[in-house]
Amino acid sequence: MAIATFGAGCFWGVEETFRTTEGVLSTAVGYMGGSKENPTYQEVCTDKTGHAEVVQVEYDPTQVGYDALVDIFFDNHNPTELNRQGPDVGTQYRSVVFYEDDAQKEVAARKKDELAASGRFKRDIVTLIEPVQTFWPAEEYHQQYLLKRGMTSCHI
Repeated sequence: MAIATFGAGCFWGVEETFRTTEGVLSTAVGYMGGSKENPTYQEVCTDKTGHAEVVQVEYDPTQVGYDALVDIFFDNHNPTELNRQGPDVGTQYRSVVFYEDDAQKEVAARKKDELAASGRFKRDIVTLIEPVQTFWPAEEYHQQYLLKRGMTSCHI
């Protein structure tokens, strides 16, 4: 089993996308990349802790590769929006890949470069690629938020 961690805006929809991916064993939403230990949702929403809303994905690499997970990450948010996704604004909504090792770092950087060179977006890709930090699980009511409500996305 392996772990991948992605920040792509509000974590509810991102989690649902990964949760339903074949080869993904489990998902958890939480916070990473900030300065405060064990932050709460309310604290992260102040945009003062430095955390990103993230989804930590446990997956079976014999069923789904990290390359494919990075593709899913880039295909399911706008990596050209700096510190926002749609109506959600703040550094907690930044586009970021937190890599576990050099292999993940290389894949994420390569995929970012390929996307930039593809011409798919007219603006620069602003996705950050950073080493994994402590994962702080979000409050229970955020875990599988959409599934609990019978929803598949939170897009209008």
